[in-house]
Amino acid sequence: MWPLHSNKQIYLTALTRHAPSSGPALTLTCLIPDYDHYQGSFGGRVFPLWADAAGTTPNVQPGVLATLAATYKTPVPAEDLMAYIAAISAHPAYVARFTADLVQPGLRIPLTADASFFTEAVTLGREVIWLHTFGERCASPRDGRPAGAPRLPEGERPRVPDDGAIPSTADAMPETISYDAAAYRLYIGAGYVDNVSPGVWAYEVSGKQVLPQWFSYRGRDRSRPIIGDRRPPSPLGNIQPDGWLAEYTTELLNVLNVLGRLVKLEPKQADLLNRVCAAPTIHGDHIRSAVLATPSTAPRRRSLKRRTEKQGELLG
Repeated sequence: MWPLHSNKQIYLTALTRHAPSSGPALTLTCLIPDYDHYQGSFGGRVFPLWADAAGTTPNVQPGVLATLAATYKTPVPAEDLMAYIAAISAHPAYVARFTADLVQPGLRIPLTADASFFTEAVTLGREVIWLHTFGERCASPRDGRPAGAPRLPEGERPRVPDDGAIPSTADAMPETISYDAAAYRLYIGAGYVDNVSPGVWAYEVSGKQVLPQWFSYRGRDRSRPIIGDRRPPSPLGNIQPDGWLAEYTTELLNVLNVLGRLVKLEPKQADLLNRVCAAPTIHGDHIRSAVLATPSTAPRRRSLKRRTEKQGELLG
């Protein structure tokens, strides 16, 4: 993926050999993702938005974009299609609705035939991408997505009170993370963060709770269990800070704000998914026929195969 990487690139990651069990069906990042990016385990697949570093060659079959443009009577850029996919499937309601279908691994995306639904989904999806990439992609101050780390509205933001500062000394390195639902308080060792909602604490990706997973790489004990014939952990894992770093607290607040905003978006995404599924959609056979009928598809697929066969190709 390195030859495709740039400050325009967006990577969609999802399971293809296993079915998601809860939370969003996919995750997005602007960084080079590893094999286990989607949920931290069970390798999935990476779908780059662009097939080149310049961000000029979409990693989408041209017949797909042409079919959507003809359906909606307006050009459909590849980034709008990725935003649509994010809006439709990057939330728990998608997994819950299609649990029976997802027994056969691989995400299937309902493509609306309604231009207004597509536009609505693109707007929602841009916010999802903005959040998943921590403000690095799809920033638009005019639309309420300023550049930089996303933040919840004033009064809803998590905060570290003066008496809740997480100790930075080596002897007080945090060993545990826990949550008090009644107080809306997240404990990190002897410190704590206030104004953390239960939904943020419970947020998970296919059974992997995000906050404990995040902490497991930053607390005192970072060891990982050796499962099966796995090789012993590298001694490099023993090289870590002696105490809690200030940047860890900054990262934690960034994560809490992003999760808080994602939780707030979920009802809108669920409602949109219900309306899309209740209205006419574009049949998969129609998309496949359009792909096969597009003259430039075959040579383009051959030229992209070497670059994308291990990364995936969106809707194609």
